[in-house]
Amino acid sequence: MRLAREAELPADPEAAAALQDRLRTLVEPGDPSAPPFRTVAGLDSAYDDNGNVVAAVVVLDATTLEPIDTATARGTVTFPYVPGLLAFRELPTTLTALEKLSTTPDLLICDGQGIAHPRRFGLACHLGVLTDLPTIGVAKTVWGTYTDPAPTRGSTSNITIDNEVVGRALRTQPSIKPVFVSTGHRIDLDTACTQVLALSPHYRQPETTRRADHLCRTLLRQDVSDA
Repeated sequence: MRLAREAELPADPEAAAALQDRLRTLVEPGDPSAPPFRTVAGLDSAYDDNGNVVAAVVVLDATTLEPIDTATARGTVTFPYVPGLLAFRELPTTLTALEKLSTTPDLLICDGQGIAHPRRFGLACHLGVLTDLPTIGVAKTVWGTYTDPAPTRGSTSNITIDNEVVGRALRTQPSIKPVFVSTGHRIDLDTACTQVLALSPHYRQPETTRRADHLCRTLLRQDVSDA
């Protein structure tokens, strides 16, 4: 697939934060009446102790959850670890992997934040703006505050930052810790939660994230064993 917008990769945290502030104005709301997504892609990255990173994209049929396409990329992390700027550690290899896909998915699901972010511009927002595709952030940890949703599958509670609703804690499995869903680009929060729940029939994480995580960690272990 081809990116809709060329990526800017600043060299320092101050420039990166300024870029997030500028690009967040390009985030578009979703249309609840849009047709259902036919294909859904999960994106994830894994690192070793030497600064090497592997990114993986796995495209699934949204109904059957069967794989349609995969792509991976390897790189070296050059951006420092700064909370709120983690996207800049993953973007170069993630974008390379996306460009290797032979298909263009209808929806991207990121292992990270969307607007539930200090500057309302997490990895899902950034990738959405660059690809012009609907994107969702599904994180294992949360920025902001929330109350624990009811223990039943499908229960939710709002995530807020500075009294603004920025996402939802979603219980994908009964009595299991929720995931934290926030919109990235061109999708509304109700649709995002419905989609994540449909992609999580058996486990806490959606199948898109689970399969992308498994692929990139498998490749990273192979790289280590081959070194």
